[in-house]
This record gives sequence, C-alpha cells and structure tokens, in this order.
Amino acid sequence: MTMKNKPNKPQRSPLALAVLAHLAEEPMHPYGMQQLIKERGKDEVINVRQRTGIYQTIDRLLREGLISVQGTLSEGGRPDRTMYELTEAGSEASKEWLREMLAVQSREYPDFPAAVSFLTLLAPDDVLRQFEKREAALQETVERMDAQLLRYKETVPRLFMLEAEYGRAVAGAELEWLRAAIDDFRSGELSWNEEWLRDVAERLRGSQ
Repeated sequence: MTMKNKPNKPQRSPLALAVLAHLAEEPMHPYGMQQLIKERGKDEVINVRQRTGIYQTIDRLLREGLISVQGTLSEGGRPDRTMYELTEAGSEASKEWLREMLAVQSREYPDFPAAVSFLTLLAPDDVLRQFEKREAALQETVERMDAQLLRYKETVPRLFMLEAEYGRAVAGAELEWLRAAIDDFRSGELSWNEEWLRDVAERLRGSQ
C-alpha cells in the first residue's frame, strides 16, 4: 500500500502574517505593502528593511496557495507592478496563525540573552562598558517609544497601538534589569577572574 505524502503546512512568520493581513484589506503590490507597513509603524515589530524579504515571502505564499496574482498595475513612467490578492486558504491560515501567535509562547533565540550566557569570555570591566553602551541606546529607544505613544494617543484608537505598548513595556523592563546589573558591576558584586572561574568549574564537575 502506497502512503501519500501529506501537503506541507504553510510556514508561519511575522512578515507572512503581515502580508496576508494587508491583502485582507485590498489587493496590493509588494512595494505598496512595504510602504504601508512603515507608514503604520508596524516596522517596529516586523522586519521590512530589505524589500527582498517581502518578495521571497510573497513567492512562498503564492506557492502555498495562500495568495494569488490579481493582475498587473500599469502606471505611467513606472515599471508594471504585480498585484496580489488573498485566497480563501490564505484568510483561514492568517486567522489560525494569529490565534497560535497570541496564545502559545514560542521559543525565540535573540542575540542578547545568548551573549549574556557567555559573559565570562570578556573581563568584567569590558562587559560593563558594553552594558553601558546598551543602556544609552535602550534609553533612546524608550524615549522614542514614549514620544510615539504620546503623539498618537489622541488620534489613533488604542487597539491599533497595543503592539507599541507591548514593545515599550518590554524595553522598559530590559532597561530596569540592565541598570540593576550595571550597578552590581560597578559595586563589584558581579565580578570574576580566571582563578575564580576555574574553582567554579571544578565544583560544578564534582557535583555531577
């Protein structure tokens, strides 16, 4: 008896969800989607810096049958642009993805926690300098987020600013943690040297 291969489940990603969500409004071309994501401030949570990423995502969604070509837009003096539209399968997939992304905590592997787990490759004073640089950059980010939230508070319904609120809360919590760690490095509570690291390594080996 021959087993039939099951079709692959469409691959979920924040950018793929953004494409489907924008096409749910109306047919669009890739450049228009990229610009709209930026105009609405969604580029704070979705990486659209490289337009090639949108084109690659669209090609994949097209292969998976979640979107289809609606036609070609011709504008005087500009290259023709392919217009895409959402399929019924794409509409269902976007809702399924959204439910999963809201309800299920996914395992993500960002750079900063990975770097923190290997701090002892550097000297304590070197780590302190890098933390201080990050603190300054993060403080600027928090101030920019605060200004954005204040600017749109009176004109944009809160429903459409929830991701900005979440980003501000996360950035604020990281800044608070970072400042506490910096204080402990400055006081010497957080420190190490080669001898101490060797002793810790020996104790850990002995306890296994």
